Amino acid sequence: MSNIEDLTSGNAATTVRFSNMTPQPSPFLTAEWRFLAMLNYQIDPALLLPLVPAGTELESWSGKTFVSLVGFRFTHTRLLGLALPFHRDFDEVNLRFYVRRKAPKQWRRGVVFIKEIVPRAAIAWVARRVYNENYVALPMRHDIQLPEAQAEISGLAKYEWLYREKWNGIAVEFSGAPYLPDESSEEAFITEHYWGYVRQRDGGTVEYQVEHPRWNVWRADGARLDCDAAEVYGRGFAGFLNAPPSSAFIADGSPVTVRRGLRIGVVG
Repeated sequence: MSNIEDLTSGNAATTVRFSNMTPQPSPFLTAEWRFLAMLNYQIDPALLLPLVPAGTELESWSGKTFVSLVGFRFTHTRLLGLALPFHRDFDEVNLRFYVRRKAPKQWRRGVVFIKEIVPRAAIAWVARRVYNENYVALPMRHDIQLPEAQAEISGLAKYEWLYREKWNGIAVEFSGAPYLPDESSEEAFITEHYWGYVRQRDGGTVEYQVEHPRWNVWRADGARLDCDAAEVYGRGFAGFLNAPPSSAFIADGSPVTVRRGLRIGVVG
């Protein structure tokens, strides 16, 4: 396994996107998200409609609706400003889709998580308790290798989790130098959602803001998912996830701030 957190000290893109400039809720979590392996699958929107939180609507790109499997490194994590021992650096793999909400004067583009895997039970417990997110805790491991252009050596980002005594995982191979994608591109659509939405047990919705710079990306040379998708994510998603992804890339990542969530209404 490669320990590469010290190899990245910043992000070439420094413009942070804020969705409004009114007083913001205080930070709930700060961290760095690094080397995000993103496998994107075009999916039937009818499968996602029952999961759309109240007050939001599905968002598509060029007429396509996506779910994304995303694996990445969580580093330098602080919860409410506190660094918790043994919980600062860890992996996460999540399955997510994309929504938007009409706010005053603008649309807020956000993410809804279907399932999130982390290696720490305490992290999963806090996420379920505070946000009602579908987190599970499983043993995890990663392998990150950066490409070397002069030596023509490809890079690799692999994230794995142990489920029923078998290692499952996603892997993306990449090469060359990262670039800032055009704002109208699929890569920008996938990476530039600065809000999270979570359905609550009473039918309401919690909205929280995620702040980070725009990310540079590497195009994937190859990508694969190795898991029992029906067991891990449900039979409805298995037919899509068992096919090759429609696109894949690596985002370099950056420091992030996740602000406290606010309810946007209750259906009753």
